[in-house]
Amino acid sequence: MRGGHVEPSAGTENHFAESKVPKGILLVNMTSVSCMLVLALCSSALCTKFHEGDNLSGPRRLQREFVGDEERRSSEKSQLSERSAGLNEQTCAALPGVESVLHNNTHSFTFKVRTMGSLSLAWVGDGSGVLLVLTTFQVPWVMMRFGQSNLYRSEDYGKTFKDVTHLINHTFIQSEFGIVISPDHSGKVMLTGDVSEIGGFKLFRSQDFGLTFDATDLPFEPLIQIMYNPRDCNVLLTLSITLDLWLSEDVGATWRKIHDSVCLVRWGKKNSIYFTTNYNGSCSDKGMLELRKTVDYGLSFQTIATRVYSFVLGGRFVFASIMTGTGTERMIHVSADGGEVWNMAQLPKVNHEQFYSILAANQDMIFMHVDNPGDSGVGTIYVSDDRGAVFSKSLERHLYTTTGSDTDFTAITSLRGVYMTSVLTEDDVMETVITFDQGAKWRSVRRPDNSQCDTETSTNRPNRCRLHIHASYSTTMKMNVPMLPLSQPSAVGLILAHGSVGDAESALSPDVYVSDDGGYSWLWALRGPHHYAILDSGGLLVAVEHTNSPVNQIKFSTDEGQCWHTYNFTSDPLHFSGMDSEPGSRSMNVSLWGYRDNFSKWVVITIDLRKILTRNCTEGDYVPWLAHSTDPRGSVDGCVLGYKETFLRLRKESVCWNGREYSTTKKLSRCTCTMDDYHCDFGYHRPENSSECVEQEEMKGHPLEFCLNGTTEQLHTSGYRKIPGDQCEGGFQPERKETDLRRMCTSNVLYPNSLTENSSPNTAVIVMVVIAMLLTSAVAGVWLVKKYVCGGRFLVHRYSVMRDHVEAAKIEGVDDIDPHYMETAKTQYNEDSDQDLLE
Repeated sequence: MRGGHVEPSAGTENHFAESKVPKGILLVNMTSVSCMLVLALCSSALCTKFHEGDNLSGPRRLQREFVGDEERRSSEKSQLSERSAGLNEQTCAALPGVESVLHNNTHSFTFKVRTMGSLSLAWVGDGSGVLLVLTTFQVPWVMMRFGQSNLYRSEDYGKTFKDVTHLINHTFIQSEFGIVISPDHSGKVMLTGDVSEIGGFKLFRSQDFGLTFDATDLPFEPLIQIMYNPRDCNVLLTLSITLDLWLSEDVGATWRKIHDSVCLVRWGKKNSIYFTTNYNGSCSDKGMLELRKTVDYGLSFQTIATRVYSFVLGGRFVFASIMTGTGTERMIHVSADGGEVWNMAQLPKVNHEQFYSILAANQDMIFMHVDNPGDSGVGTIYVSDDRGAVFSKSLERHLYTTTGSDTDFTAITSLRGVYMTSVLTEDDVMETVITFDQGAKWRSVRRPDNSQCDTETSTNRPNRCRLHIHASYSTTMKMNVPMLPLSQPSAVGLILAHGSVGDAESALSPDVYVSDDGGYSWLWALRGPHHYAILDSGGLLVAVEHTNSPVNQIKFSTDEGQCWHTYNFTSDPLHFSGMDSEPGSRSMNVSLWGYRDNFSKWVVITIDLRKILTRNCTEGDYVPWLAHSTDPRGSVDGCVLGYKETFLRLRKESVCWNGREYSTTKKLSRCTCTMDDYHCDFGYHRPENSSECVEQEEMKGHPLEFCLNGTTEQLHTSGYRKIPGDQCEGGFQPERKETDLRRMCTSNVLYPNSLTENSSPNTAVIVMVVIAMLLTSAVAGVWLVKKYVCGGRFLVHRYSVMRDHVEAAKIEGVDDIDPHYMETAKTQYNEDSDQDLLE
């Protein structure tokens, strides 16, 4: 789904503060003159192999063309810089007849909304063309709210709208619940109506893309937005204001209460439900919660952890912050099997003033930030093994502010294994670094060949003449960055981002830069900040300048940002609020939202760009491209995480339509193992500009012991551990062995009863005996943990992770929500797209 949010603010610092808006929803608040849109671009593409017998001379030839030797690359970049319309428009060849074609395919619609209202939109389905817009006007009065809502529906990608408010009986729809769209693109829509003046709430349900709605009286007052089961969207889940957990198995027609005193709930894998509860009815007793789960929609429950402060799901892992029993101290535990077996996160020594932050998690591993001592604002990134329990050092001096809790850590979805973030150098200068192998090695981002530093920087500080990519930290510093780095799985290798060349902290008006090879090289594309979007799976890029002045021009590129064309979409400029298009980056329609006449007229202008691509792409328009290619002459060129990927990509000079059915085509081939296929093992790290893993100074002379599955393991290693998910074969195979020392090291804070509510009495007796035995050994276990893992000190942890709903911010005692998360920002390690802080 595609989602966005317009937040009223006088600057950029509050762009993303209203994080309660779910994916798939655009929300516009009309209470200020300066409004900005955050645009989520969520897409997926099926990757299929092309025939193994295809001639590989093409890929080898293209390796030289796209990412070959430096001399040829420099020559190509020089030519590209001369063609860039954003920076040198007179050299960009115009597309014939574009102005008239687009003029005939530009559509405008005006919503008449009261000044103190809001406007939200949601795309329904995939390729359906259905767009719902909800306008809401509400005024609080004493203990009640009075409001009015209007519902509009479009069937042609936003070109025209019809007022369908009668379908919801002119009921007031609370803006905080908004339009809830099913993630399976089946056309299910939920609207929560407030009829408190006559008592209660109504749920308006549609299963035909908003064409008709059925009304159901809710037996409770909802606290949070309704959540679809990702595996079966007929099943819904929500919380009431009395903290009761309600479930529906018939798309909201009937509801049943399955649990009470629930503080936080999330859908898990295979129809499982995870939630925290406290039987005293208060969610403010942090650290006194139980973590429970049900796999049969509430017919039975299992307690999987006690003394829980908070929890989160990520990839195949369950993370829980567990109180240690000493003040407010707590420890992170991780489970890779749904909470059946837990392990303490094993990290090198830290003191009680430091914090952890989970930056990303996927099916293979975890990225974790560990704060440095003191209020330095930097720390170290560690990467885990495939069990999520044992970590090793990946990146030092990682920027993570303690005040704003912001990090520039960003997952690049257009190429596997790629992440970007910022470090603070020894001379306190911010620098963007990038990894192409899931954190095994990091390097500085290359400055584009078509950009130059100012004379003062080039002369006096040449080491600072580099490209800095702006992300979340820049928005916290109130820099003029309307969008964060953007990439899409279907647009292979493509990245759009704001950046500056030179002193990063002095760049007040960043420019737009584009990479077509996953971040290895960059092109200076547009001068000044812009809103941007990826259409037609990367075949078309669009951008609108970010300015306080009214705008009437959109820019677009058909060659991955090398050359930009302009189109004046209206003769009456509007105050631009944001840009939106259908989910999946496959659409050719883009909607520009703004207002005229002091918010009394909100306008959407939809441009159908399909007609400028006069033909469909054919086989001859695609060429093989080897991902991660840096040395075409090398035998391991393109080998990353154990294999090569050769994609079929659209030629830059081909002006044609990929189409909605386009999917990335690739060929895979295994590689021989080298040092590059390994993370440094527990207790080891890679020095800067080195591929060799060396022992950490603080670990020398100490046995490498860690706690795993309740017993102490001793590690015998030469310093290397294969990167989780790496598929290399043969070659470099370093020695590594884990020995069970048969010493218990189990945490004394985690073991729950593990009873289901329909357990037999005999089972309960057995469990009580086991608990007694565990309590007897608890002191020895804690002593071993402190001695061999934590250095005799318990740790205070703070970590942040992604989750799929942020409604918990409304419940007292549940962790705060990071207000700066954005769909195209930070981690995106799974489909869930909201971040919370576990303080």
